[in-house]
Amino acid sequence: MTTHIPHKEHSEPVHDEGRRLSGQDAKTLSLSALGGALEFYDFVIYVFFSTVVGTLFFPSDMPDWMRNVQTFGIFAAGYLARPLGGVIMAHFGDLLGRKKMFMFSIFLMAVPTLLMGLLPTYETIGIAAPLLLLLMRVLQGAAIGGEAPGAWVFVTEHVPRRHINFACGSLSCGLVGGILLGSIIATLINAFFSASEINDWAWRLPFILGGVLGFVTMYLRRWLHETPVFAEMQARKTLSEELPVKRILTQHGSSVVLSMGVTWLLTAAVVVTVLMTPPLLKQVTGIDAQLMQEANTISIVFVMIGCLVAGFMADRFGAGKVLALFSLGLAITYGIFYSSMLEATDHVFSLYALSGFFVGLVGVVPGIAVSSFPAAIRFTGLSFSYNVAYAIFGGLTPMGVSFFMAVDPLAPVYYIAFIGVLGVMIGVWATRRAQAHA
Repeated sequence: MTTHIPHKEHSEPVHDEGRRLSGQDAKTLSLSALGGALEFYDFVIYVFFSTVVGTLFFPSDMPDWMRNVQTFGIFAAGYLARPLGGVIMAHFGDLLGRKKMFMFSIFLMAVPTLLMGLLPTYETIGIAAPLLLLLMRVLQGAAIGGEAPGAWVFVTEHVPRRHINFACGSLSCGLVGGILLGSIIATLINAFFSASEINDWAWRLPFILGGVLGFVTMYLRRWLHETPVFAEMQARKTLSEELPVKRILTQHGSSVVLSMGVTWLLTAAVVVTVLMTPPLLKQVTGIDAQLMQEANTISIVFVMIGCLVAGFMADRFGAGKVLALFSLGLAITYGIFYSSMLEATDHVFSLYALSGFFVGLVGVVPGIAVSSFPAAIRFTGLSFSYNVAYAIFGGLTPMGVSFFMAVDPLAPVYYIAFIGVLGVMIGVWATRRAQAHA
């Protein structure tokens, strides 16, 4: 029977804390980021081909609006499955090991993604087609619910503590890279195949590719080692055997609030700035769709750069301070970018890239959240906070912003300005917490 020692809960196993990043650390970060990128690619590729999927997996005589609702309802089911899948996988990650769940999460993503590319359509098997598609999407959601928190815990428990934020920034860079990869693959499919070819069979290629690459990454992850922190807890017999959600909520409420707060910042920055801005600006200004897609791609590249820079700075100046700086920077640059697009599009590339750089605050978020929980329940605490907050704010943000757009076309600017102020406040709080636990 394992034991829990309350007064030592916040003590961490120390593993060469003063050393520099090694070749093994670089391998761990690279394989973790690669797997994260491919999992996020698998998760988002559905939305790039949602129109085709809706046509093939629902009755042809169904009204377009109903088909769209059901198609995106299946997409949303992946978000709803994240908290449950994430918490269950995290519990076993805290009990059986980080690496086992790290391997399992990518397996759980690769299988349904591959099967989505092989599913028979409504014309072949009728109502079973959308039901199977829904099942695959739920499995994807459960997988992504465990992957991001699991990856953040895995890398932070491998690297020296003074490099935790850069490790998280590198991993966040990889996750954002998955969105970029999805955009690139979708662009290539549309460029090399005709509309009829895509409708007939080519839509399956990105799903099959994602599944195959997932299995390749799972094979590569075999060479990763269990984290030194978990191995030491295992040796000390200080693992937490009970399902610790109740303990997290009752004993670590402030950590849950902090982690959910920074996740809110992350979802707002990514959902509004990266995903919603192109269609919103097209709707309001009539800007050319191809021009907006190119600007969005460049912006995503700068998000990746911002993640690395933010993580690097956070290790030197403190994660809370960098979060506050990047939150303020995002509020200012996004306000300038969006409002200027209502007048002219001359500087769309440079201004969108600049605001994308400050979206790099997402590179600081995991370091703050991971560090707020003790090692024995870290995976579960992070997974619960991150996935519940993502399900809430990831679902409500698009609806809220779209609703207020009817009142004022600058609604996205006001929302990001609010998020900027919230980020500064959370940054100050995180700095004070870090100083109190130093």
